[in-house]
Amino acid sequence: MNLKELLKSISKQISIPDVMIHKITTNSQFVDKNDLFIAIKGYSLNGHDFINQAIEAGAVCIVGEEDIRGLPVPYIRVSNSRLALAELASEFYGNPAKDKKIIGITGTNGKTTTAYMIKHILEDFGHTCSMFGSVNTVINGDTYPSLNTTPDALNLQKHLAISNDEFIIMEVSSHGIAQGRIHGITFDFGLFTNLDHDHLDYHGDMEGYFLTKAKMFEALKNDGYAIINNYNAWGEKLSSMLQSRAFSLITLGNKENDELTINKITPGFSEISYKGWSLSLQLAILGQHNTYNAAMAFLTASRIGVPTQQILKSLRTFSGVPGRFEIFRRSNGTTVVVDYAHTAEAFSNCLTTAKTQGAEKVFHVFGFRGDRDSSKRNKMITISKKLADETILTFDDLNGVPSAAMLQELKKLNEGQVISDRTLAIKHAIETAEENDWVIITGKGDERYSLDFTLPANSDKETVEYVLQKGVKKLKTRR
Repeated sequence: MNLKELLKSISKQISIPDVMIHKITTNSQFVDKNDLFIAIKGYSLNGHDFINQAIEAGAVCIVGEEDIRGLPVPYIRVSNSRLALAELASEFYGNPAKDKKIIGITGTNGKTTTAYMIKHILEDFGHTCSMFGSVNTVINGDTYPSLNTTPDALNLQKHLAISNDEFIIMEVSSHGIAQGRIHGITFDFGLFTNLDHDHLDYHGDMEGYFLTKAKMFEALKNDGYAIINNYNAWGEKLSSMLQSRAFSLITLGNKENDELTINKITPGFSEISYKGWSLSLQLAILGQHNTYNAAMAFLTASRIGVPTQQILKSLRTFSGVPGRFEIFRRSNGTTVVVDYAHTAEAFSNCLTTAKTQGAEKVFHVFGFRGDRDSSKRNKMITISKKLADETILTFDDLNGVPSAAMLQELKKLNEGQVISDRTLAIKHAIETAEENDWVIITGKGDERYSLDFTLPANSDKETVEYVLQKGVKKLKTRR
């Protein structure tokens, strides 16, 4: 693309060379001849420190925030490099979002499962869907591993440009919103699942966290739909804030003006009221929280035009998400669950589900990520000790925190068992559990380990499979 044409939206400078650039990049190691380098201040590195390296590699223009002079190539100073990246990436790829139907899902818990449910319903009805989320990226039927819940602006625009699918289903994280990754994208649907104590090391407090999530709805089209879970107090607050907006506000709750109400939840079966109709909602996956996820997916698919009975039929056949309440059985009758839960509310959902399914004893294995929001740890411990019979703390990603320091923190938090090697902690819980006991392993879901552990496994799922080994298979359907 012509560099002058690309930069016209952010600069009126006349000294920009009339050249064709090959690509945009924010990593100096990937710069080639005739590239545009955008310097971004990251969490641990500052891209402005690598400008000279980018120029030596062939960059013909630099965009950044800092006051830098005397460079041998044009330097465009902007107030926010991340927002400039989003705008330039969109321009470079031909503004691909304009031709897509985009569904954005935000909230602390439930984003992934809700996204998978919507994708399943729409594809059952004959639509094609791309999906960008924390587990996988799916484009044109091909699946790729995800690096972030919400891709960076450059990859997001590239994904949108590649996609030939009718719908884009996107998990939108608070970091993705705050860092401008979705800047310039407008949504046809905006979903809010819930809000729980998380990421306060980044956002400061719950109000700041909430207001960041709420910003996604500023990008909702005037003829779009906001679908809000009013069973969550923060959802009610968001609904109140959105009352005067032009788009349609659709809510899930138990008040008269809520479009869908959940009347009764039992394992695998719920009764809901929708537009005056009483309906049976059946799910093949466990957990009261998944009923709320299904209700959000139901309301979205209904507005897209999928018939009610078709939606209910699709939800009955939805088999779940990798690493989200994924169930295994041991030959002695023990149930083992791998889940991504990493907040107190998510813990409560998992542990309560085990109890309602008749667990005689519940063993809970989890850890804390180093250099992350430590203010939520006591609440998570409290919930685990309240609902589990045995809490076993172990390592998660250390993120640079010394292992000795993390081990000391775990021992201070838990008077019970601490087994730092995650694979051995899981092994201990499974081998200790007896018939009708449940082992709940939370925090990582299907994520790969960043540390080396004793057993030859790269994830919680692989560890469980290794321990169970012969004669025990993952359930084909999650009851």
